[in-house]
Amino acid sequence: MLSRNLTTLFYLKKRSGYVKGPLPIYLRITINGERFEISTKRECEPEKWNSVTGRKNGTREDARGLNSYLDTMQLKVYDIQKQMLEANIELSAEKLRNRINGVSDRSKDILQVFRDHNEKLARMVGSDYALGTLGRYKTSFDHTKAFIEWKYKTTEFDINKLNYDFISEYAFWLKTEKQLGHNTAMKYLTNFKKIVIICVKKGWLVRDPFANYQITLKEVNREALTPAELQTISNRDFDNQRLEHVRDIFIFCCYTGLAYADVYKLKRSEIVDGVDGEKWLSIKRQKTDTPSRIPILPMAQIVLDKYAGFAECIAKDRLLPVLSNQKMNSYLKEIGDVCRIKKVITFHLARHTFATTVTLTNGVPIESVSKMLGHRNIKTTQQYAKVVDKKIADDMAKLKGILVKQCQPS
Repeated sequence: MLSRNLTTLFYLKKRSGYVKGPLPIYLRITINGERFEISTKRECEPEKWNSVTGRKNGTREDARGLNSYLDTMQLKVYDIQKQMLEANIELSAEKLRNRINGVSDRSKDILQVFRDHNEKLARMVGSDYALGTLGRYKTSFDHTKAFIEWKYKTTEFDINKLNYDFISEYAFWLKTEKQLGHNTAMKYLTNFKKIVIICVKKGWLVRDPFANYQITLKEVNREALTPAELQTISNRDFDNQRLEHVRDIFIFCCYTGLAYADVYKLKRSEIVDGVDGEKWLSIKRQKTDTPSRIPILPMAQIVLDKYAGFAECIAKDRLLPVLSNQKMNSYLKEIGDVCRIKKVITFHLARHTFATTVTLTNGVPIESVSKMLGHRNIKTTQQYAKVVDKKIADDMAKLKGILVKQCQPS
């Protein structure tokens, strides 16, 4: 049935001025009365070619290898025709040639595909996606658009031009022109890859340009406050009220593991009674939209009690007077200087401190920590466990040194 409107023929194509020697083998394809030809990138001597069968004569290894290659090429043509028929795609010589050559017959602008994706995602925020997810895809779009304008001096880019070189140069641009760290650049590439995969699945792009590009993440040393550093910040008296408020919120997050976006929108209604009869926080993480339930430790409760009657919090239906992320980090840097802590103190350091110093180091199982942090995958939590293991190794190394000295004869 498939061959009724499609025929194939392998033949030797003579060049002008040809005298002797091997000739290139071409495949002529005729479909619905239209014909075109493509090179097989193979050659054969005319005296060894069978024009009836369209194959090389003989049973030697070279003949068998060539004929097997031509058989595979012919099967590919019929397989593509079958795929097009099953997908109800109108058959034509141009469309078939494009498919054989790995070129989509429906040209699309990758930036428009990206825009359409983000518009659909925006309509699903709150139901299927978190607001933070939309924000990351918007930033990824902005980076992709800026790269295309910088590299290709255009505001549109045909998806058929996407290839390995485009991706590797885009990654290099993110790291150099945008001065992003390796892992951050790779995360934006992951967002872009999803858009490319949409093009592949919809049949707009025949080949995945990411097929030979490996997105890798470097292991990050997740620093946390030591118990002594945490105590120093907790006990410090501040004359500046703003510094005191920021310190209190930071300490609250050190004992709850909340990220900035989650503590910023934390409401009174998100304090619930836990299975143990104690007060718990019950939230959905903004970044991943995953549920997180956290028992409120005494140090965190002290902070909540302190701001329970705070007029600003009551007016906004918020538990704590959280400033903008930029201001919080600016004040935290000042707090670190005042407390003479050498580490760079940022708001996210509180989350790391909860995961390591407050919970894992004190024997809380990693499965419980993962649930409280709202991680989708326990592998994410295991990064914090590595920090704890390193500390154990360092502590044991010190102990070994002491024991060795004790065992030495006096």
